[in-house]
Amino acid sequence: MSRLSRHALPTLAALLIVTLSAPAVIAQDNPAPGPTWSQEDTLRIVREVQKKITGLTTYGVFDWITFGIQGKTIILRGYASRPVLKSDAENAVKRIQGVEKVDNQIEVLPYSPMDDRVRAEVYNRIYTQPSLRKYNANQGTLGRAIGPGAGIALQAGGITNTPPMGFHGIHIIVNRGKVILYGVVLNDTDSAIAGMQANSASGAFSVDNDLIVQGSASKPKSAAK
Repeated sequence: MSRLSRHALPTLAALLIVTLSAPAVIAQDNPAPGPTWSQEDTLRIVREVQKKITGLTTYGVFDWITFGIQGKTIILRGYASRPVLKSDAENAVKRIQGVEKVDNQIEVLPYSPMDDRVRAEVYNRIYTQPSLRKYNANQGTLGRAIGPGAGIALQAGGITNTPPMGFHGIHIIVNRGKVILYGVVLNDTDSAIAGMQANSASGAFSVDNDLIVQGSASKPKSAAK
């Protein structure tokens, strides 16, 4: 399998967002025919939604957003570690020309110091692995990702309020100790390593490995503690 650059991975991940979520949304939420976009407008709007979401400064490694289409409505789903991301995503998408409505179903994760500790440990365990550093723009630990003031920042507000910046191919969702990994990786080995590292984090009650392997429609089995 050919090697994928850090610049190509976000594009692949963005394409997978709508590929994975849209069919289920259309089948479930659009029982009756209604006004729709032309094929050309649909492709344009999909690209713009992807660009708007992935370009949000409040969207990071501890968040995951998918979207689907129902008529001329964009349906947003996924998880936001901070409430501001939910509103930011909706405001960005509803300004796209042709979008008549945004159905915002993004779940805001509860504030939890325990979950913050799990986020930090899972991040460090995954992104310090030599084979997984290519998925991390910061190429290393959480401290390196958020700078020399990381300790003070974490004590003041937690990692949720001071998330690592830059591209991350593997997103880490933590909800009441339950961990879900989302994103795109190059091969089954990288997926398995990420799952094992997350599963070894103290405080993680369970781990669902929903990483997608490039070129594969199947997802690896979840790992439970």
